[in-house]
Amino acid sequence: MSKLPQFPVEGGCICGAVRYRVSAPPMGVYNCHCKDCQRQSGADYSASMLVRRQDFAVVAGNPLVFDKRADSGRIVRQYACPVCHTRLYNEPLASPDVVVIKPGTLDDRSWAVPVGAIWTDSKLPWSEIDPAEPSFPGQPGSREPLFAAWRERVGIA
Repeated sequence: MSKLPQFPVEGGCICGAVRYRVSAPPMGVYNCHCKDCQRQSGADYSASMLVRRQDFAVVAGNPLVFDKRADSGRIVRQYACPVCHTRLYNEPLASPDVVVIKPGTLDDRSWAVPVGAIWTDSKLPWSEIDPAEPSFPGQPGSREPLFAAWRERVGIA
């Protein structure tokens, strides 16, 4: 079981120009293997941490904002530092009640352990998916299996 930190927690970009705060535990953390996440991360996947919009706030700086059509066809609003261009979070316009943070931008990321994967049909041949964790070949109709696995991992009832 992973131990959650004391909330709120903070994070930000590489240069420190943009900072954010998360005031409550996330709904879940998982890896996305879509081609966009592969390109943006320069790796075989990118980790995603979903938080409720009301639990998220930018506390310093003004992020650069741009819209991107995702592999799913949906529009996702991206936020990055205008100085160092670190991609910090995004807002799926189809889900306005959540913010998807890149957990690698947290000040302490040791606790944000992914519990599953999405877009596994796009995974690179050498990337491994744990068969014991929930995974989805594309965009899941519901992320509840990922959220349930996260709650179990961190001991939230």
